[in-house]
Amino acid sequence: MPDGPTRVLVLGLDGGTFDLLDPWFAAGELPFLRSMASRGLSARLTSVYPAKTIPAWYSFATGLDPGSLGVFGFTAPDGGPGRSRIVQTFRPAEAVWDTLSRRGRRVGIVNFPLRSSYPVNGVFLPGMLTERPDTHPAGLRAELEEELGEPIGAELPPFRDAERSGWMSQAVHLVEQRGRIGELLSRHPSPEFLFVLFRETDRVQHQLWSELVRGPEHAAGDLCAFWRALDEACGRIDRAFREAGGPAVTLVVSDHGHGAARSDFFTNRWLEEQGYLHFRGNGGIRRRVASRVLVAIDRYDSLRRPLRALVDRLGGSRPASRMGSLLTGNASFEAMASRIDWDKTVAFSYPIPEGIYLNRWNRSLSPARRASLLVEIRERLAAFPSAAVETFLPSELYHGRNLSGAPDLLLRVDGLETELRMDFAYPKPLLSNRPGYFYGCGVHRMDGILLASNGHSSPRRLSEPLSLLDIAPTVLELMGVPVPSDRTGRSFAEFLAPPDGADGPGAPTPPALGP
Repeated sequence: MPDGPTRVLVLGLDGGTFDLLDPWFAAGELPFLRSMASRGLSARLTSVYPAKTIPAWYSFATGLDPGSLGVFGFTAPDGGPGRSRIVQTFRPAEAVWDTLSRRGRRVGIVNFPLRSSYPVNGVFLPGMLTERPDTHPAGLRAELEEELGEPIGAELPPFRDAERSGWMSQAVHLVEQRGRIGELLSRHPSPEFLFVLFRETDRVQHQLWSELVRGPEHAAGDLCAFWRALDEACGRIDRAFREAGGPAVTLVVSDHGHGAARSDFFTNRWLEEQGYLHFRGNGGIRRRVASRVLVAIDRYDSLRRPLRALVDRLGGSRPASRMGSLLTGNASFEAMASRIDWDKTVAFSYPIPEGIYLNRWNRSLSPARRASLLVEIRERLAAFPSAAVETFLPSELYHGRNLSGAPDLLLRVDGLETELRMDFAYPKPLLSNRPGYFYGCGVHRMDGILLASNGHSSPRRLSEPLSLLDIAPTVLELMGVPVPSDRTGRSFAEFLAPPDGADGPGAPTPPALGP
């Protein structure tokens, strides 16, 4: 590994994937990110499961998997059926910047998804979960906004086709502004560790993946402008961070990858079909009829565009949304929960889309019956005829055993090409050809990205993936701080040593997803 303590910059690209970046690199685009790949280490970075923003970034920060943190999604069960709450924090687990702070190292955290900051030896500007979260120190936001000459932007709003131009312009502005914030903080207070997250990459890919994967030669101008602005923002932060002097390593990482959303699996519809979930009454007959009609219309090219415009408009304002619910019925699990017969239901999917929960409100479920249900459900899902459904017990996925809030089973369908859904927007379990009016065309994948450079290493592309859990121990080792013994990831700092003509040892093997 590099000699002596090193300053570390981590640039987070939410949802970043080589499936998108490699063609753009080959076309000569994105000079900063391309230079990272051409002058340092690059590897696929296997995410945790579920490969979602909150559990993934929290695992990145701590080096602990969701089973150690007890965090499995954006939300967690909260009281009775159909009730949930947004996950508040990964604490009391310690993030890499907490460990560094205790050792007297200056840190900076920008846009990490938390509802509020907390004291660190440096600066903390959280993002995503609250529009204007508290900062540390308390006056940080005001100081930055004075320097910027404008308010710090919040998370992108929901996407609408009719507002694409303004939405993409806002995305460009947000990444440009975050580049300026990272540049300012690199110079003062000049942290020894700095993390800056760009969430907009994930949002853009969800909505416009099918256009992005055509490559820069065929992508729309607004998409090219966005990725060029992102690349420039990353380069701007990197230059300012290195100008502070001393040995420095830059890591570009993503929490998960991205790819095309080809179909949707409605887990609660499958559970209903198999007799595990029961409704009182018809279980939303209006929605069943309306969804069949909409899917049928979507098959006709001449009607697809006006249908998408109609659905876009119905979701664009509260009155229009209410009108849409009157016409088709509210299909969310929360809205349907009151119609579910909880005395008869034995299993449901909520609030983690990748999970199935056995019904703890059904008093007839003995421990033996619960165990046999899990075996039975797994066997039936494995035999599902039109999709490859994998199931995992939490104990098969996680090193940690903080599993009280975990689903009883976790599902993965078609290698994540099929998105898992908890709602009742479609009358059958599998919607094999996702309609154009559904939310977005992109969905998460397990493999994210790692680009790492100390400024003088030779290019090296690892054939085997590293793990998202490897980042925290690597940062600590680079900065000369002991790695806590409970971390399951392995440092890859050795790969950032100056070239000596040897290929070096093989890549550490990340924890496997399932057996």
